[in-house]
Parts: sequence; structure tokens; C-alpha cells
Amino acid sequence: MKPTLLVLAAGMGSRYGGLKQMDGLGPSGETIIDYSIHDAVEAGFGKVVYIVREYFKEQMEEHVKAKYKDVKTIDGSPLEFVFVTQELDRIPGRFTLNPAREKPWGTAHAVLMAKDVIHEPFAVINGDDFYGKESFRILGDWCRDHENTTSQYCIIGFQLDHTLSESGGVSRGICAYDKEGHLTDIVEHLGIKVEADGAVRGDNSATGEHVALDEKALCSMNMWGFTPDYFEKSAAIFEAFLEENINELKKEYYIPYAIDCMIKEGIGSCDVLSTPSHWFGVTYKEDRPAVVAKFAELVREGIYPSPLY
Repeated sequence: MKPTLLVLAAGMGSRYGGLKQMDGLGPSGETIIDYSIHDAVEAGFGKVVYIVREYFKEQMEEHVKAKYKDVKTIDGSPLEFVFVTQELDRIPGRFTLNPAREKPWGTAHAVLMAKDVIHEPFAVINGDDFYGKESFRILGDWCRDHENTTSQYCIIGFQLDHTLSESGGVSRGICAYDKEGHLTDIVEHLGIKVEADGAVRGDNSATGEHVALDEKALCSMNMWGFTPDYFEKSAAIFEAFLEENINELKKEYYIPYAIDCMIKEGIGSCDVLSTPSHWFGVTYKEDRPAVVAKFAELVREGIYPSPLY
């Protein structure tokens, strides 16, 4: 069984709306998604599903299929690509969309858009985050190990100090879990950074309190593993979410919320899997030179070829 990689790219329209604007950060113009797909293929994934917006779907599809046309999976078969769109009106028919709403429905809604094209264990990632080879290996192994299970999911937890930006504070969801390693909560903290005394601090979004954080704590970077029964459970939770929020203009249906509901209802559990990889991405425009330098270093060290494809 080869798991599927689901790439959340619908929120990246400003970058991907014009393909010439795709941000080449690698030495040969590679994008962050290029590295993610490279690592996923090495980890045994066999299909990539892109969640995009309708207005740049055709352009994105042509570009991707041209770039990856010669990429083979570990058994030598062609890497499969599927493109699915996320739009505001993609909600259950009994609800009427508030015409004033402009904001997308969120990451968990985006994942639901792929329910008709994924029937095997799958991973979810952000299109603009670098997760590292080891993270994909861990996630690929988990997916294969759970081919015949249901109601068990996972999150890849990154060590907090492996995810910080030198350019400013960042928001991170800190994972809480029990002694068996099952997720119990994700507590969002804002403005996390290393302060003048060397301590890592941020603002607890629930209490507003400015608190010291364990730099070794595991945090969510939106890298998940799901079995396909997730779709049915998440769809039901989304309906309940809409019952309360259909006329809200800004509330979003996020993956951590869906998982929290499943945990509290006793219909799902989520393993917290630690990765040694360092995350990086362009949170601020000032981050870009450092990210370019990191990719160049990874190529010099022989971790990646250049060009990738």
C-alpha cells in the first residue's frame, strides 16, 4: 500500500495565481513543495492530491504535470496527481452561504474536499512549509502500519525550538498528550520568540497570559496522518460547526478543532509522533534569505540533488 500526500495549497493563490511568481528557494529554483514531494516519494507515497482554488487550478495542473512527468514512485510506477478545489460554496446543500463571507472555511474544510479521491491512509501538509525527510519517513511508516485500522490518526510534533523564526514572533499550537502518547489538546500560543534572557516565551491565546515555554515541547506544524474514515467523521462535525457558524464571516473549521471533537466524543484518537527534523518556512519576507541559504546548505551536504527534477 502506498499512502497519499494531501497538499493544502488553496490559501497560496497570491503566490501560485501566476506560476512565474512561484517562489524558487532552492539552488535551481525549487519551491518548498518540490522538496516535500521529493521527500514523500522517498518515503513511499504514491499519489499527491493538491487542494487549490478554481481560478488557478488549470494553470497549476499544467505546471505540476510538466515538472513531475518523469518522477517515479519507489516501485517504478508514475507518481499520480489529482487536483481538487476548495471554494466557499462547497458546503452541505441544506445550508445557505452568507453572501458577505469572503474568508475560506479553513484547513479541515479543505481536507474534506478530497473525500472522493482518497481511499487509503494519507498525510496532510501545508504547501509552503518544509518538514524534512525524517518527518515524511515517520508519517509514511505510520500510514502503512494503519492500512487496516480506523479511528486512529496522528500528528507529527516538531520540537518548538526547531520551528522558530529569527525575524519575529510566531504562532504555534503546543501539543499536550498522555503517557501513551495520545493527543489530549493543542494550545495555541502567539508571538513565540527567544527573548533577551534566552528564554522562549509566547502569549497563551486562551488566557492572554505571557508565559515561558519549554523549548523542547512538541508543537503542531499542520502535518497529520489520517485513515480514510476521517472524512465521514469530519463531515459530520463540519455540519455541526455550520449549524452554529453559517452566518459568521470569519470563523474557520480547522483540523485541530475536528480532531479535538473526535477525541472528546470518543470516536477517534491521535498519536503524537516526534520528529528530529527542523521545520522552516517563509513566515516573514525577512526569512527568505535564510531559507535560501538552508536549501543551499542541504545541497552542499549531499542531502538533496540540484536540480531536484
